[in-house]
Amino acid sequence: MAAKYKKGDTVFVMAGRDKGKRGEIIRVVPEDSRVFVQGVNVVKRHTRPTQTEAGGIVEKEAPIHVSNLAHVDPKTDKPTRVGFKFMEDKTKVRFAKRSGEIIDR
Repeated sequence: MAAKYKKGDTVFVMAGRDKGKRGEIIRVVPEDSRVFVQGVNVVKRHTRPTQTEAGGIVEKEAPIHVSNLAHVDPKTDKPTRVGFKFMEDKTKVRFAKRSGEIIDR
């Protein structure tokens, strides 16, 4: 299946503890249908000191399921669903269903 969410996309959180927040995707885990979003679902981890890092309490992003996210429409700046279509040169692109604007750069 084609990827609706890619690294660098701006998304809106629709459900969960961080509902209403926006952020940029920093990592995608397609086999689990989860993504890491900058500044969303931040948890505290107690880490042991290593040779390269000091120990302590570290805040980091935890993965969030893609069903709780929606793309941000590049034209209207509101949450939207994503569709796929083929261009004239036979390339497959993602587009925002709210405005019809193409998401892929």
